[in-house]
Amino acid sequence: MKKIGLFVLLLLLSVLSIFVGVKELSLTQLFQWDAQQRLVLVTTRIPRTISLLIAGSTLSISGLIMQHLTQNKFVSPSTSGTMDSARLGILVVMIFFPSAPLLFRSFIAFLFALGGTLFFIYLTRFLPAKNQVMIPLVGVMFGNIIGSIATFFAYQFQLVQNMSSWLQGNFSTVMKGGYELLFLTVPLLIMVYLYAYQFTMAGMGEDMATNLGLDYQRIQLLGLSIVALSSAVILIMVGSIPFLGVIVPNLVSLRYGDHMKNTLVLTAVGGSIFLLICDILARVVIAPYEIPVSVVVGALGSLIFITLLMRRRWT
Repeated sequence: MKKIGLFVLLLLLSVLSIFVGVKELSLTQLFQWDAQQRLVLVTTRIPRTISLLIAGSTLSISGLIMQHLTQNKFVSPSTSGTMDSARLGILVVMIFFPSAPLLFRSFIAFLFALGGTLFFIYLTRFLPAKNQVMIPLVGVMFGNIIGSIATFFAYQFQLVQNMSSWLQGNFSTVMKGGYELLFLTVPLLIMVYLYAYQFTMAGMGEDMATNLGLDYQRIQLLGLSIVALSSAVILIMVGSIPFLGVIVPNLVSLRYGDHMKNTLVLTAVGGSIFLLICDILARVVIAPYEIPVSVVVGALGSLIFITLLMRRRWT
């Protein structure tokens, strides 16, 4: 698909997302400024669509950064223990600071996510770099260990039900006044764009990047901090969404190449498109009921992920 086609598709899906739901919206009544229709539009539909756009682009960009920093196409926040570490941080806040505001929860989740990601990067130093499957496999196992620890303490403190809300990504509860923290990721995406060239150099490997004059450790810490903070904010606001950070950057790089400066915007647009499609499917499959979008993303994402693995093996 041509680049302009992606933007047109994103616009069409955004409009469709606004008009799909249990409560039917009518263009005629909206133009007549019907009070009930306006309330639904402003309170739920527009915030939900904006959340989908931001979450999709943020998660896909986070995956792109992780793949450059680890030189592995199958690493993302969901396959490196980042999301699970952030979830453990949220549990700690729920136990010791139950009435803490969202910003404080996000900060603690960010610290845990950054710590877990740094430990994963440390582990990758002992793994064979040529084995593309081994590194994400270790990341998934590391994430499962962190998740098991979180689940154990959640049982001990009877917080399993509260924790379950962080396990599944769901946009049905997004409303005006309760999603604005997601805008915190927008300046992070701008920062990624400004440092895209440095991240591309870091993707060549530590020795090559250092020889080219790059402060590799500083760029690596910057990239991991952006990924950790973005993942923590997304997890707190809409929950965990698997595979998005893996498959979208891979699909974009297959079509448009690996230069981060050229593919950054396309990756963000692709992530938003994929998440919008999954969310619309989640709303219409068993309408008027709705299934969590993470279920749809997991089903479609796993199929694409397996296809990417097999394709790499065949080539």
